[in-house]
Amino acid sequence: MNDNRQLLGSGIRVLLLIVVVVGAVLFIFIPGGLAPGTVTFSQSAADLDAYDFVEVSVYVSGRRARNPFTDATLLGTFEKADGPQKWRVDGFSDAEDGSVYRVRFMPPVSGDYTYEVQYRQGLSRKTFAGKFHARSGGRRGPIRVDPKNRWHFVWEGTGEHYFFNGTTAYWLIGWRDEHVIQSSIERLHQLKINRLRVTIAGRTSLYYGEPVMAGTSWTPFITAWPSRAGNLGRPDDIYYPGFDYSRFQVSYWQKFERALRFARDRDMIFSLVLDMNDSRVHPAPASDDEHRFIQYAIARFAAFSNITWDLGDDLDQYRDDAWTHATGTLIKQWDPYQHLATSHPVDNVHQDRTSPWFDFTSFQEWSRTQHAFMLAQRQRQQSLGRIIPQTNEEYGYEDHYPMWAKGLGSESADTLRRTAWEIVMAGGYQTSGETARRGTNVWPDTGGGWMNGRGDDTMTIFQGYAHMVDFFTSFEWWNTEPHDELVNNGNYCLAKPGELYAIYLPHGGNVTVELSAGKYEGVWWDASTGRKIALAPLNVTAPSWTSPAAPGSGDWALLLRNNRL
Repeated sequence: MNDNRQLLGSGIRVLLLIVVVVGAVLFIFIPGGLAPGTVTFSQSAADLDAYDFVEVSVYVSGRRARNPFTDATLLGTFEKADGPQKWRVDGFSDAEDGSVYRVRFMPPVSGDYTYEVQYRQGLSRKTFAGKFHARSGGRRGPIRVDPKNRWHFVWEGTGEHYFFNGTTAYWLIGWRDEHVIQSSIERLHQLKINRLRVTIAGRTSLYYGEPVMAGTSWTPFITAWPSRAGNLGRPDDIYYPGFDYSRFQVSYWQKFERALRFARDRDMIFSLVLDMNDSRVHPAPASDDEHRFIQYAIARFAAFSNITWDLGDDLDQYRDDAWTHATGTLIKQWDPYQHLATSHPVDNVHQDRTSPWFDFTSFQEWSRTQHAFMLAQRQRQQSLGRIIPQTNEEYGYEDHYPMWAKGLGSESADTLRRTAWEIVMAGGYQTSGETARRGTNVWPDTGGGWMNGRGDDTMTIFQGYAHMVDFFTSFEWWNTEPHDELVNNGNYCLAKPGELYAIYLPHGGNVTVELSAGKYEGVWWDASTGRKIALAPLNVTAPSWTSPAAPGSGDWALLLRNNRL
């Protein structure tokens, strides 16, 4: 939030005077501009890990802002004691009555820091200064695009490469029991999922043909804002909730933060989807209400290391390209930490792929020719002159048959697992979703899958995906490139020629590989079970080598390393 907007929310309101004369006394009222009563400050910690966050809280008693989200502001300035860099960080109201404000800062490196925060209400200014120390605790920071291998991601802080393996848990925060939220995150973590697509504000009608209903335990009617009082306020009406966009439903945002913190402790990234197209309930585009919403989300969530921004699901159904470019650019200006950002339209052609704010693709493409599609997108990205990671974040949900997807083939767990291999073997990344057929508020009421993140022991799709993760993280996948021309029979190959070859055989059998001369180690991986079988050492002298048949039916992967290096 820049200084102009802060002044509009406080001091400039002196221009809006209401003058009333009673007898000989002149009363001047400044709407929302009364000076506060007592203002006190507290700091959460004096010593913390880099990439955790320090929180400065402000407590206001007595006279408070009429609307704490528009009539008062909190701004922090943080700097490293031995360096010139400064961070300006917006605070936020953490109470609907204006009694509590907070500002958070995530130190990116170890060292000593100083800061000053200023609370503004009306013409009043209350300032607090402090300091803290950030230590090197080995904590992972935000994910970034790898500067050396720009098709891929790394963790800031540790430099480790991040193998993006995602799922959709869209209305995860709709669970009323937070133990369900936490157990769902933990279950997915154990299945090696490290990224969740979760909406902040989207509402849906549930017309998906799935046994999922709104009820007492879970709802997709997300309430980021409170409804207006009286007949205008109907929070359980999907289309007419009567939201007051000038305020926020603080309890909802606090619940979201608790889930975000739980995921951060497990190094799981939340893709924070700002909104979605289904309900047509949105602040007006580029309005003060919409900007207030985005800035509030940044103020609350940006200090969490485990987030990326997504401007909206099916974005082109309710926003245009000009809005996307302008809003993505604003997010990067407002976010002090420059978390990665993307958009998720239905039409993949018009993504803002050359703009500095746009960090990776988030396709929605449902074909069962994913390998060819992702290779084509990789080539297009190269032609644009700006290399960024390629991800397809919506290519199928287990057991989900949307009417418009007829003819695309089975949506079984095995089909989607194989499709994921096709995507990754093209040098890309993917996000899939578990079946929702186990029901939510409908018998047997043990699931929800891609709609809300909950699963049970019958849902095994991601066990197969975990074997894929194990295969790729067993070698330096980020140093390889697609080289299908090196193999035959419609097989796929990622390689660093002369050194390493990762081959996927969708139908088993054998494969002929063009290899540089050398002594190789080889390992078969059963793509469906994770079973590994070592080959006898290979002494390759010819320009090609033909493998024995894969040890079983189904799809297999083969990893070859040249030992001469």
